[in-house]
Amino acid sequence: MTSIETVSDEPEAWFKLDREGGTLFLGGAWTIAESARLDRELSGLDLGGPGAEGANKIKGEVSIDASKVSRLDSAGAWLVLRTRRALEAAGSNVGTFAVPDLYKPLFETLDQERQSEPHKLRIPTGLRGRLYKIGRATMHAYHQTISMLGYLGRVTVETGEAIASPGHKMRVAAMFHQVEETGINALPIVGLLAFLIGVVLAYQGADQLKRFGAEVFTINLLGVGVLREIGGLITAIIVAGRSGSAFTAQIGSMRVNEEIDAMQTMGLNTIDTLVLPRIIGLVIALPLLTFYSDIMGLIGGAFMCYFQLGITIPVFMRQLAEAVTVNTMLVGLIKAPVFALVIALVGCYEGFQVERNAASVGMLTTRSVVEGIFLVIVMDAAFSVMFSVLGI
Repeated sequence: MTSIETVSDEPEAWFKLDREGGTLFLGGAWTIAESARLDRELSGLDLGGPGAEGANKIKGEVSIDASKVSRLDSAGAWLVLRTRRALEAAGSNVGTFAVPDLYKPLFETLDQERQSEPHKLRIPTGLRGRLYKIGRATMHAYHQTISMLGYLGRVTVETGEAIASPGHKMRVAAMFHQVEETGINALPIVGLLAFLIGVVLAYQGADQLKRFGAEVFTINLLGVGVLREIGGLITAIIVAGRSGSAFTAQIGSMRVNEEIDAMQTMGLNTIDTLVLPRIIGLVIALPLLTFYSDIMGLIGGAFMCYFQLGITIPVFMRQLAEAVTVNTMLVGLIKAPVFALVIALVGCYEGFQVERNAASVGMLTTRSVVEGIFLVIVMDAAFSVMFSVLGI
């Protein structure tokens, strides 16, 4: 006759271990109210490890029969799963795991943590390790590009839907707030750096042109360099470091604090609420900042030409008018909205990629700045090639 060891037979939650039959029977209400007692009794249960003999030896495959469980919550389910894992650790092969259909999703959800435990990749050493890292970085860049292009498509579609929707109202207040944050508040740092770059460019140009007695052409170098390339590029890099990082940090902090989840629960469109005002605000602000940067760069160059070369302001202005045209400035200004779109898109995209921890905010903010500056320089090179081909 099969002997059954009764460890606990309480009216609420109970379990019985049939050692010869290899079955653990569960019944009653496995809830948090019974969890303390069940935890204590299950922890003291001899599960019959590899060295067990006689009455403590569990024969053959072990089954868990929880079909008589009347009530179950996450605490009770965790105790059942812990017992199953303890049986497996003791060398038993847990075969049948019978639970009521009502509670199967709960067990599956709690058991996912065990199944999804991350494993550490063993990176080869030497040349293979370097090739592995290069390949991993390449695939990461590929997937990042595809994901960002998809995000651009989503923003474009939702922008079109917002414009076409008759009842849609643009968030004008939020948009002008971003113009203030990214444009007006950036005037001091952009102006100072543009002025100093104009000084440096004029000084270096004059130092070289003096050898040929062509100091006056320093103004040509300054005008073309600042208006076509340097002014817009430096402004975009400053904005990428200043505003692009701010976009990522702001949206990332909202992700950490679950504010974005709350907005989605309330039915708010995060693209319309968080992304579009930032993109439109920066697209408006960056061309104006670029124009301001051009003027400050020329002022810095005129300042250096006056003290270094003795070129007066009227002479500087006359030579500048001969060296550049309105098209020279327009070439630099045309690129600014594209730079703004790239910076804002990267900043917002990386913000939505933040995980729910503070370290992720810092890491993705850094990545946002690096990617923004890289893409700005790539776009500037593409514009230069295109303008050269078109003869502009």
